[in-house]
Amino acid sequence: MAMTVADFIAGARRIVYAEPDQNGRKKLVLFVREALKDPAFVAEALPDGTPERHVIYEDPTFGFTILAHSYEGAKGGQPHDHAAGWAIYGQAVGETIMTDFECVARPDGVNPGKARPKRDYSLKPGDAYLYEVGVLHAPRREAATKLLRIEGLNMAKFKRLPYEIAA
Repeated sequence: MAMTVADFIAGARRIVYAEPDQNGRKKLVLFVREALKDPAFVAEALPDGTPERHVIYEDPTFGFTILAHSYEGAKGGQPHDHAAGWAIYGQAVGETIMTDFECVARPDGVNPGKARPKRDYSLKPGDAYLYEVGVLHAPRREAATKLLRIEGLNMAKFKRLPYEIAA
């Protein structure tokens, strides 16, 4: 039986409510990977015309937010973290090259932070990856992609301080 978006939301809530810690987030990664194996779920969660950032669900108790993302063509991002939150990126369609960064200096509100690249790796359909609080990363896409992301906090409600790549 195909997983629906409603099933996914209910499953994510069960996991987070039972274990709102790193162990629960690791289980959530496995749950995202399982959901992304289901073509019917991917089609429902990420239909054609999905915008770059579409909130599917925001939890009223814990604040975690499930988002659908669809990107047309190449696009890259700067090093960033998710402020006081964590994030799980789940690749549904296409490929994202992710770069992990070492923090050289945190931003101070006046000056941007500095980050040094550590490693690049590819997220392919069905892959999901957890970025804990403060972990710096940056996505790069060479072609159209779709992904499901869960943010520990809805980052649209928080100001993030910028980072730049250290020389």
